[in-house]
Amino acid sequence: MPAHIVLPPAGGMRTTIDGELAEVARAPDALVRAELEKSVAHSREEHDLGRLTGRDWAARTAELFRRTWTAHVAADWPRRRALLERDVTYRAGLLAAYGWPRALEQMNRHSAWVGADVIRFSHQGSPDRVVGDEGMLFVPVAAVSRGTWLCEAPPASYALVDPARGAAATAGRTGPGHALGRLIGTGRAAILHELGRPATTSELAAHLGLSLGTVGGHLAVLRDAGLVTGTRVDRRVVYRRTASADLLAGGADG
Repeated sequence: MPAHIVLPPAGGMRTTIDGELAEVARAPDALVRAELEKSVAHSREEHDLGRLTGRDWAARTAELFRRTWTAHVAADWPRRRALLERDVTYRAGLLAAYGWPRALEQMNRHSAWVGADVIRFSHQGSPDRVVGDEGMLFVPVAAVSRGTWLCEAPPASYALVDPARGAAATAGRTGPGHALGRLIGTGRAAILHELGRPATTSELAAHLGLSLGTVGGHLAVLRDAGLVTGTRVDRRVVYRRTASADLLAGGADG
């Protein structure tokens, strides 16, 4: 993809669509043309850049993205953001508990810790990157595809984009089994099913389309029954299923 539209998110998890589109719109026409020519040269399909007319291409591109966001993404963004935050929480927990090798596991098909301060992200032949003081961001996306890509902002800002854990499963997933719903109620069964991946109250509410109060009430019952535990992470409480709940949910869901 053209580098001027896949920039690393400057604000990390606080990045907004307005901030990202403002960065896209700033690119001069000469840069846009150069990046498009580079992308076309590496594309498997044929593209005719003769259709690229007029001026202010970056601003026009940003406006197209804004319209697409408004029409197809904005309404579903709370649910998608909850999915992404769960992925960040999961990987941060792996990093804290097991270190980089385990945190990189299953990030994508090719990522691996291959040596002291060396991470491999692809088998494709490309120049090595040296990450400096700016660091490197790992950016999950709510995409069904397993594809990954690297965002760069010279001289030394990078972000690796990969599908969030559970994104593909969410697209075609089934709900909890009927037996579990009959046993503990459909609302609590849905929450227990979702907690196959750790989540906060707000993330569960956004994903299931329930109110915070409803989710909080169900979690309190499940916690009192020894089926979930909550761990404070900064200002959030992350809930997980207990071993007993794994057996209960796994058997009922199957």
